[in-house]
Parts: sequence; C-alpha cells; structure tokens
Amino acid sequence: MNLKRYFIRALHRLQKGPGYTYKELLVWYCDNTNTHGPKRIIREGPKKKFIWFFLTLLFASLVFWQWGILINTYLSYNVTSSLSIGFKTMKFPAVTVCNANPFKYSKVKHLLKEMDKLIDAALERILQSGQQDPVSPLAVNSSENGSQALDLQLWNQLPLVLIDESHPDQPIIDIFTTNWTGARTQHNSSSPSPSNSHGCTYMMEWYVLQSTSIFAKVPLEERKQMGYQAEDMILACLYGAEPCNHKNFTQIYHPDHGNCYIFNWGMDQEALISSNPGAEFGLKLILDISQHDYIPYLTSAAGARLMLHEQKSFPFLKDQGIYAMSGTETSIGVLADELERMGYPYSDCTLNGSDVPVKNLYKGFNTSYSIQACLRSCFQAQMVETCECGHYLFPLPKGVNYCNNDNNPDWAYCYSSLRSSIRHRQFCIDSCKETCNDTQYKMTISMADWPSEASEDWIFHILSYERDLSTNVTLDRHGIIKLNIYFQEYNYRTISESAATTIVWLLSSLGGQFGFWMGGSVLCLIEFGEIIIDFLWITIINGISWCKGLKQKRAQACYPDAPPTVSELVEAHTNLGFQYEDGSVTPGSGNCCSGRLPPEPGTPPPNYDSLRVQPLDVLEQFDSQGGQTSK
Repeated sequence: MNLKRYFIRALHRLQKGPGYTYKELLVWYCDNTNTHGPKRIIREGPKKKFIWFFLTLLFASLVFWQWGILINTYLSYNVTSSLSIGFKTMKFPAVTVCNANPFKYSKVKHLLKEMDKLIDAALERILQSGQQDPVSPLAVNSSENGSQALDLQLWNQLPLVLIDESHPDQPIIDIFTTNWTGARTQHNSSSPSPSNSHGCTYMMEWYVLQSTSIFAKVPLEERKQMGYQAEDMILACLYGAEPCNHKNFTQIYHPDHGNCYIFNWGMDQEALISSNPGAEFGLKLILDISQHDYIPYLTSAAGARLMLHEQKSFPFLKDQGIYAMSGTETSIGVLADELERMGYPYSDCTLNGSDVPVKNLYKGFNTSYSIQACLRSCFQAQMVETCECGHYLFPLPKGVNYCNNDNNPDWAYCYSSLRSSIRHRQFCIDSCKETCNDTQYKMTISMADWPSEASEDWIFHILSYERDLSTNVTLDRHGIIKLNIYFQEYNYRTISESAATTIVWLLSSLGGQFGFWMGGSVLCLIEFGEIIIDFLWITIINGISWCKGLKQKRAQACYPDAPPTVSELVEAHTNLGFQYEDGSVTPGSGNCCSGRLPPEPGTPPPNYDSLRVQPLDVLEQFDSQGGQTSK
C-alpha cells in the first residue's frame, strides 16, 4: 500500500502543471507551445479559430506526409557510385593458360573407341540418307572398321535422333533403329522427354555427355597424365627481363580443359609487381597446343584458353576466359578496375563468403570466395540431391561419386532437367552473393600472324631444338601461339559506393520540412513529446481511479443493506459494551444487559494485558421473546 500511495503521489507531482483533464492539457499546450498555429486556435474568435484549426491540421498532415517519404527514402538504403582514377605500381595479375582440348587423343583413344565408331557410323548414315536404296540400320559400320558390328549399348542409353520436318506424322527418326530412305532431314535438339528416361541432343553435346560418363570413372591422376604436360606445352617464357619456364607455373586440373597452368597465382610466393607499363615489362609466352592430337568430336575450336584474374582466386575459364588463335601473336593490354561495394544493408554482398548458406566446394583449392564458385557449388548440391550423384565438371562433396551410365543410367536426363529448371537456377541466384571487393581486368586484344613466312624457318628450328633437342623441325604454325600480356598504363580506376542518404541528411530534411510548414524546431518536438507524456500520465491516473471505483462498487454489492451511520455505531457501542476473556463485562447504558456494578474505589484494575476485547454483539445472542441475553 505504501508503494501504491507513493506511485500515485509521484504521478500527481509530475502532473501538476498542465492540469488533470485532457481539455486542460490541450489548452495548456496550445497556449505555451512555440509552434505556430495552435496559439491562434485558442486566442482568435470562432471564425478565425476554425480557419487556423483547418490550416494547422492541413500543414501538420503535409509535414507527416513529407516525413514518411523522407524516412522511406532513407530506409531504402540507396547508394551512389563514384569513379576515381589513381596511379601506382600494381600487382601483375594471375594468368591461367589451358589447351582448348582437354586430353591428347593418342592417350584416350582406347576409352573413346566405341563411341567414335558410333559417331562415324551415325555420320555415314546421315550422309547416305540422300541415297535411294534403303539402308539396314544394323549393317552400317564405321568407315574405320567396316567389318565389325556396332555396340549399341552406349547408343541405347542416350540415343541421338533426327527430326524430319517434312514428315509431321513421324518427325522423330532414330538413326540406328529406323529404315528410312532419302528424306530431307534437319538436325534439331529437344529436351529429354519425361516419358522416356533418355534425351535427344546435338551430336557434339551427345559426345560430351558420353565422354563425361567415361572420364568420370577414370582416377584424377590418370586424367592428368592424359592431358598436356607443362614442359610440352610451355615452350618459352619471359617476364620483363627475367627468363622463366614451366616450373614457375602452378598446375591445376580443370574438367573442361584438362591440365591448366597458372602464372603468379600467389599461393606459394608473393605476387609479382609490374615494374613499368608496356609490352616489354609484361609476360611473354610461346605455347604448343599440338593441334594434330585433338579429339575429333569433343571440341571443334583449336587454340589456347586463357584468363586473367586475381591472386588466390579460381579461374572459371568457361565463363570468363578468352581464346588465343594458333599461328598468331596475341597482345593483351590490361587495365585494372577496383570495385568497392557497400555491405549490408546497402547491398547484399559478402566479404569472404562466410555468411552464404551454400557450401563452397572450391575451398579444396585454397581459393577465395567468388560468385561463380558459389553458383557451381549450389548446382552440384542440387545435382547430388536430385540425381544422387555429382556432375563431372564440378568438385564433389564428401561421400559422393560422379555420375556415369553404369551406376546412374538416367543421370543425363536428370542433369538436363535440372539445368533447364528456372526454379533451381533462381534458388542458386538468390542464395549466392557478390563479393564486396573485387578487381576486374579490362583487356585490349590485338593479333597478328606469327611467325612470318620469312622467319618461320629459323624460329621453328630453334623451338624444336629447345623442346626435343632435334635438328629437325617438329613444330608448325598450326600448333604455335605467342602471347604478350602487359599493363597498358598504371592508371587504375576505383569504382566505390557510398550511401546516398545518411542520418545527417535525414535529420536535416525532417527539420527543414517541419520548419517550413509549421515554423517549428527541435524544441517544438520536445514540447510535443512532453504533452504526450502528460497525456499518458492523465490516462494512468484515470485508469487507477476507475479501478478503485470499480473495487468499491464490488464491495458495496456484497452488502445489500445501507451501511450504518456514525451515530448508530456510537449508540450500539454504548449500549452493548465489551466482554473480556475472564468473563467480566463492561456495563452499558441500556437495560437490556445484566452486567456487574463498577468496582469499588481503591480496587486495583484488572490485568488488561491478559484480556482480549471482543464486541458483545458478536458473543451474545438476544432472546427474542424474553429480551434476556444468553452467553
């Protein structure tokens, strides 16, 4: 109770200025506020009072509307991009070079033998489609070995069909299971049919899918031995004025291009610094791609695939790489752009990928996070979940095997469906994030024939001797590529983001709108906050009073008769008297009770410490007939 009384008194002390009713509070605020408008409402006549009330309400609404727009603009977290140009010595980018052909055909021919025979027979059957004589589907053999029958097991797992648009009734023609004569056919592709667990693809895509199934069963070390070795591929190397060789490159295995070699990757040593801009201070390479040993149906492009990227980042050559053509000297001038993005809440970027829900499968290469690595890791995770095996082109999670036709007969259909699914693709896009800081290299590419006809003789002699220690020419212009990679200039561009709206902008904009429409300031806002607090105090006090009155009403409801007056209570006390524990009764003034006479003078008073006073109207009962009391 003491705490309750103290709380109520505190409320009253806090509320002694404006008054104790809402009307008094409102009048006090309008009379004391520094905001223009409310004072005129209570001081003007009826007509002007209405006008000023309308104007104050209108402008207050405009202020709140403008505040809502400003706050919404601030919470949208827009950014502005600024471009700055600087000059400094820069790290030379990491350079990844690969062969467009992943394996030497001479080393993988035994694995692709049956598949090559099927492709040769399919091409021969297509070419014979213009003849008038029917062709037996199983009698067609490859031109290389015409006496040996074809093994159609690979074909039945994933058949390649033709679509004949001239026969709408039967447009799909299986090359090896249908007798058909000269009909105008046209290659076409379609997605795998859900009713059939196989798919229809282009010839090269069919070959890639089948070779993927074959190479997935080959151990990694054997695949590396089947590819192009650094000492055979890198014939000459020069960085600035310093000679280099294949030992200065780091080998990685790339599923699309086989063995790839990275210069200045920064894994084992510090990144090289470019001393000066210009071609003479860059990297010069001479490569031998051995075009004569290409796999015929796996790739139709000849050349080197290369990419410039940051140190300790994985090269995704299929997306970001460029080709260098054989028999040419390719000069690549480089300009660097540094991107600096703002993090949350201005953009959904990440510093190192730790806040990305997708497990990075490229961490095994000790490389930094990139959105390409995240997208491929996400696709591989969906591939494992949907198809119960991993795709050959991406790293494997632990405990998962690569897909192949023997263990996973329907993997090609599952992969094709997953790749064309917009829902799965959007899921990976939503899950992955861009990096907040990134360096991009802009390239200016120029080419010329190399070597020239006048110099090719002595150049090929020297390169053949350095590689094979042979006096004979073992190289030709169909397999030789020269690369020049250098900084065009040391000017670099930095594209950075900054917040378009800050808290300072927000406060100044809010204050400007409030001052323009209402003539107010921060002190006016404090006054408004004060009146809100006073409003709450009055509400609390009224609530407490209401609860107290409700409690009293409930107490009165327990006693239907009217409560006795004070005089009635005094008279009852005088007439009835009190009885003590020892049986003695104090006499009353009425005649209804027979009590003892008062004690004689000089008689010591009773021991009141041992007495307990109880009202006689509780202990005595009156006899309704005789008017006597009974104890």
